[in-house]
Amino acid sequence: MPLKDLQRIFEMQWRETAEDNSEIRYANGKDFQSYLMKGIDMLSTWYSKMAEDDSFHVLSVEEAFQFTIPDLPIPIIGAMDLIEEDDSGAVIITDWKTAGRAYSADEVTRNQQMTMYQLAVKSNGFGDREILLRFDCLLKTQRPRFEQYYTVRTEIDEKRLIRKIRKVWEGISSGIFIPNDTSWKCPTCHYRQACDRWFLEEQEGL
Repeated sequence: MPLKDLQRIFEMQWRETAEDNSEIRYANGKDFQSYLMKGIDMLSTWYSKMAEDDSFHVLSVEEAFQFTIPDLPIPIIGAMDLIEEDDSGAVIITDWKTAGRAYSADEVTRNQQMTMYQLAVKSNGFGDREILLRFDCLLKTQRPRFEQYYTVRTEIDEKRLIRKIRKVWEGISSGIFIPNDTSWKCPTCHYRQACDRWFLEEQEGL
């Protein structure tokens, strides 16, 4: 698809969703028009970097998955943005991201979402394949940039995540719910005051 068509579709969707939408709260110094232009610029950056590569074959897009962990009574469910394979038969799982800055090496290697995806594909027919994990990341810097980060996961990484999942389920089953007050969503979250009250309950004797 030509770039101009992608940009036209984006602008049409953005106008339909956001123009004159009073529920949207923009960051300081940002507005409908500035985000429209940023989106068009980001599409141009992505388009110029995504050269066609015949050695990669698309297996699926937005691939839903479900798998189980032994001794856990509920399934793990989710979806992966893109699954491809190369000429050697290796499976490449790609997660599309936007970010305000480049990822650090530690953020790439410790990302739990990618470990979850590896567990998912191994449980759904690709257990005998080499698995590569990749972030395709559009950076929302003043001049948009596109970066790719490849990574892999070991059996130890998988075991760490499985143990964490089991412990989280134990907490849920016991009625233990600890608010996450470190999310990027916190500044605009409608439940922020409820979180703050929960942290102060013991001090106030509530």
